[in-house]
Amino acid sequence: MKKLAYSILIIFAALFAVDRLGGLAMKWVFAHSNDVLAPKLCYIEKGVEEDVVLMGASRCHHHYLPSVIGDTLGMSVYNAGIGGANNIYSHYIVLCHLLQRHAPKVVCMEVMPTDYCQQDDAFSVVSFFAPLFGNCEAADSIYYLAGSHWKYQLSHLYRYNAKASSNVWGLVLNRQGGGELGYIPLPRPNQFPTEAEAEAKEETVDSLKLHYLQRFINLCQQGHIQLVWMVSPKLTKVSPSHYDVLKSLAQANGIPFLDYHTRGLYLDHPEYFKDSSHLWDEGAKVFSSLFAHDLKECLKQMKDNYEQ
Repeated sequence: MKKLAYSILIIFAALFAVDRLGGLAMKWVFAHSNDVLAPKLCYIEKGVEEDVVLMGASRCHHHYLPSVIGDTLGMSVYNAGIGGANNIYSHYIVLCHLLQRHAPKVVCMEVMPTDYCQQDDAFSVVSFFAPLFGNCEAADSIYYLAGSHWKYQLSHLYRYNAKASSNVWGLVLNRQGGGELGYIPLPRPNQFPTEAEAEAKEETVDSLKLHYLQRFINLCQQGHIQLVWMVSPKLTKVSPSHYDVLKSLAQANGIPFLDYHTRGLYLDHPEYFKDSSHLWDEGAKVFSSLFAHDLKECLKQMKDNYEQ
């Protein structure tokens, strides 16, 4: 019986050692990887210092050039968009980590229906941020909400599971693709998308997501951060009411909402798009110039209203 007990203890000790050593190894890989995601998460955790921070999922990641926007605003800009992080839980994690080190003057968030609508597994992509688990109590609350916190507490190695292979490949291949300040350009497609099709409206509202949208807003207000919501162009047609839930929430909280999708911007320019949801680099440059102009006017109006 004693031998069995000793054997079990040795096995657990070996597993613990492998996990902790493996966790340290993957932490080093994560810190030195040139994959798409790891450098951005490392920078966010280290402390973003720019005045304006852009947030959202892949459409933010690929649509907004900080250099173009910064030149127009006369402010420093960083694109903190995370590809695949397609709802408010991910954005809330990013904001919490940002605020631990620095409160930017302006946060511009690309919003989507998935930020308030029900999804089959709304917490699946929060695993992208697991390498940062334990560094921010406010952000970690999302893992507790998802029920995945115990996995990351138990295993340091498992925290890197979601993007392990990508991070390792990032030691060999630089996947930044000529990007700058968090922006990564999409290449010109071999064939441009065809004529725009109609996009269905999401209907089923998730009350918990609305709650976290409001919490996101409250954190910005408490930090005296000017918050702007925007929707960049898509090669799809939608009804004027497509973003009504988000627009109503924005209006109730005094948040400007810059909508470039509902009005069908660039529907006559399919050559700007890589696919129906994303602009390639040339389209992103054209759009960023327009967005920068509108954002400058928007911030000026917000300042004038504040001073009145």
